[in-house]
Amino acid sequence: MTQGSAGLHERHRAVLPSWLSLFYERPIELTHGEGRYVWDAEGNRYLDFFGGILTTMTAHALPEVAEAVSAQAGRLIHSSTLYLSRPMVELAERIAALSGIPDARVFFTSSGTEANDAALLLATTYRRSHQILAMRNSYHGRSFSTIGVTGNADWSPTSFSPLQTLYVHGGVRTRGPYAQLSDDDYIAACVADLEDMLQQAAGGVAALIAEPVQGVGGFTAPPDGLYAAFRAVLARHGILWISDEVQTAWGRTGDHFWGWQAHADNGPPDLLTFAKGIGNGMSIGGVVARAEVMNSLPANSISTFGGSPVTMAAGLANLTYLLEHDLQGNARRVGGLLIERLRAVTAGLDVVREVRGRGLMIGVEMVSPGTDERSARAASLVLEAARARGLLIGKGGQGGASLRIAPPMTLTVAEAEEGAALLADALAEAQGRLARS
Repeated sequence: MTQGSAGLHERHRAVLPSWLSLFYERPIELTHGEGRYVWDAEGNRYLDFFGGILTTMTAHALPEVAEAVSAQAGRLIHSSTLYLSRPMVELAERIAALSGIPDARVFFTSSGTEANDAALLLATTYRRSHQILAMRNSYHGRSFSTIGVTGNADWSPTSFSPLQTLYVHGGVRTRGPYAQLSDDDYIAACVADLEDMLQQAAGGVAALIAEPVQGVGGFTAPPDGLYAAFRAVLARHGILWISDEVQTAWGRTGDHFWGWQAHADNGPPDLLTFAKGIGNGMSIGGVVARAEVMNSLPANSISTFGGSPVTMAAGLANLTYLLEHDLQGNARRVGGLLIERLRAVTAGLDVVREVRGRGLMIGVEMVSPGTDERSARAASLVLEAARARGLLIGKGGQGGASLRIAPPMTLTVAEAEEGAALLADALAEAQGRLARS
């Protein structure tokens, strides 16, 4: 680490919270990027396989987005939702049409946490209940209410909550009491668990909030159709379904534009939330809901920064680029190749339990060699070894034992091959170090 980077780290520690996580034993300062690559303050180049936590969705320094931001900033940077905003209306129209939700309304926020917070407010107000169903191993944000529906202890610092949350099975296919069942039997068992849970709830439950693919949870997912089966049960009780699409939206999974579409047999969700990738790094989040639910708040409200003219211009440019260049199709093709390469290079490594995911949303679960025990140390060793080779990846999952791989959706075949080779070397190094320890 250069003196400048070391000094910045010390300054960081002096003025920012101790719980504000940093990757790496020697944290790096990223200074600029282009395409799928970024550079640090020491001049090192990295292939970015994490995209700022799935937020740089298309590419670093994408000219179309940069030009849209610059042009709008030259006219008007801020106005708030107290005034009509053409960019906000235009982006809302496009998202409403794409959402699959009939008679949809869109409310913009500045983050995914705030989007989920708003969805919980809408659902509890509409249903006149503070009871929420959530998935085990889930993550929905860092606000007081979203921590209260997060089923992952690593990201839940307090047990206090304004909500009564009931956790159901289903988000982690290959672990837990139902892991050995077939997909059909797994879904049936999870539905039975949901039915049983509803018998424990006093009064009406407001909503189920669920990630189609659990992001911070390590890119775990249930069999396709689970939430459709849940939806049939929820509908009988009048319970709303909130699909948390903060990480799964915009075609990242390849097979679907929205994650909920893998569970579409009983129709779309009542509400969906989005953020991260739509702004390609600009701060955009939001909620889409059918009008009856969205319009249920009995008091006035505004958003000071949600729907900012600059972020809306970025979102419009980014969404246009994504659709015109079929990045969903690219995620399916290149992501499928990347998953197969990673499964091939990890086949002989007993430090890897599983390679899972779809599209450009891939998880690698690490274990202590020769066991089925999750290993955060193994994941950290791979993270460091990959960084040393010029590859940035993420980590998460229960106990921080899963690698998270989510490159920008413009990833090329050559870059996928490059990243897979670098990761293979990093995994081999980590296994060797664990074997010697």
